[in-house]
Amino acid sequence: MEHDRNPAPGNASSDELEADLRAELSMALELNGIGGFAWDLDSDRILLDSSALSIFGLKENEFDGLMTTLYERIMPEELDEIRERAAEVFADSRYSMSYGSYFRVRHPDGTIRWVHTQAAIRRDDTGRAVRAVGVIRTELQYAERKAILESDRRHQAGVVQATTTALSQALSVQDVLGALTSNEILGPVGAVGISLTVLEQNRLRRLAAAGMPPDYIRDLEFGRLDDERPIAAVFQDQNPLFITRAEIEASYPMLWPYIKTTDFTASAVLPLMAQARLTGVLAILYEEKDGFSPEEQYLLLALSATVAQSLQRALLYDEEHAMAVGLQEAMLPARIEDVPGLRVAARYRPARAGHQVGGDWYDVLPLPGGKVGLVVGDVQGHDIQAAAVMGQLRTVFRAYAAEGHAPSALMSRTSAFLHDLDTERLATCLYVSLDPATGEAEVVRAGHPSPHLRTAGESTLLEVAGGLPLGLSDLSEGPYPAGRFRLGPEETLLLCTDGLLEFHDTDMESGERQIQALLDTGPLDLDAMAEHIVASIEDRQGQEDDVALLLATRAVTGPGE
Repeated sequence: MEHDRNPAPGNASSDELEADLRAELSMALELNGIGGFAWDLDSDRILLDSSALSIFGLKENEFDGLMTTLYERIMPEELDEIRERAAEVFADSRYSMSYGSYFRVRHPDGTIRWVHTQAAIRRDDTGRAVRAVGVIRTELQYAERKAILESDRRHQAGVVQATTTALSQALSVQDVLGALTSNEILGPVGAVGISLTVLEQNRLRRLAAAGMPPDYIRDLEFGRLDDERPIAAVFQDQNPLFITRAEIEASYPMLWPYIKTTDFTASAVLPLMAQARLTGVLAILYEEKDGFSPEEQYLLLALSATVAQSLQRALLYDEEHAMAVGLQEAMLPARIEDVPGLRVAARYRPARAGHQVGGDWYDVLPLPGGKVGLVVGDVQGHDIQAAAVMGQLRTVFRAYAAEGHAPSALMSRTSAFLHDLDTERLATCLYVSLDPATGEAEVVRAGHPSPHLRTAGESTLLEVAGGLPLGLSDLSEGPYPAGRFRLGPEETLLLCTDGLLEFHDTDMESGERQIQALLDTGPLDLDAMAEHIVASIEDRQGQEDDVALLLATRAVTGPGE
């Protein structure tokens, strides 16, 4: 007796069962909003089944079988892209299987639906596309997924913008490190820990870390290129690593003891490449993250490129700034000579707004008869020429002072010297000739801020008549005017360049009041006072000009004073 190979409920035959299943399959497609189509490309005619027609909001007796009729139902802003994509696929013989697209359809009642099509391409013997057959279905969740994708894109753009903003003001390496370990970057990135490591003489050195275990920071500040650490691996092959907690435990036994007691679940270890050169490795640690999607990896690589550019720029800045400051300081006195009866302190701070050298200087000059000369000056500009002119002026000023010229004559000679130089630079200068024994002083000013005097009561500005800046001798109508005053015991004289008084939107008068307040509240010790004043400069958000300052105090010599 012969039996059906596939018996069905109700003792139906296999042929009957197959027919039922085919009917169920067709109904299943219709119930799930899936329709079929066949499109003849030569005639541009298309056949849609009933489900496909309903997706477009059409009835069988309403559709004329033309693609142009379907185009009228597709949202106009998406139609051009759909047609261009289809033309590209049809023209490319590599597309022999299928392609898909998403778009919106507007029904006659105004309802808008997202739909998705998937089509297989049929080609003739020459490879020319002749027909597209496929399915079309209503995509009810696509709008929601699209909204999520748009949200992700906005988040990614926000992360890049936040990182760029945080690093845009970073000049030095210290600035970059401060930005990287701040919430301005950690917050948008969603990280809980971050570290930056560089390679120095074939040895790993961590420059900065935030949110890392204390023992990790203590033990792994330095390392070797062959260490079993993700950072070392990235330094060796220059490829990023996206690793999970389990992978750290399995592959990096040197690092695992520091991680196992934490809640870290994943880490991105990124090479910092700038102009095809590896400048460092950035490690970013996360909690509650099991891995990294392709979009997240792309975002983090984009972030690392921004960090790499900033780090390279900062390294170059620090190198050039150190050279500029070294050149400037080499032209200033290596030390201030001891002067009997006088205590002196001096400071120089280069501008932080750039790496150029400036023309500020100070000097203490031994004079005939036991007197001492105190001078501060400022050559116009911030470049090598300004520094070169400054060095020449300081040398000639010392030479004229050693010859014993009076302050007015000394300033006039120096102005004539600058005028005769082959330069368009001007300079300002303040010079005080002081007798430490008596306190008698003579002061000359060439376009420079007046000195300040701290007495037992309060600080004051010594109003001194001044002349033109140095280098304008042909416009001067006579010698520089000289003023006289007496420096009492334990009184302090301050000479400074205008970088101490003017910054941002602060004018000279406001700057002078601030300096007087610093003098009034500062310590009696001159070195401590100098640091007190310099600290006020370093608290500023950017120092736009060089600063040179000179403090002098007469020592008490006896009860007769």
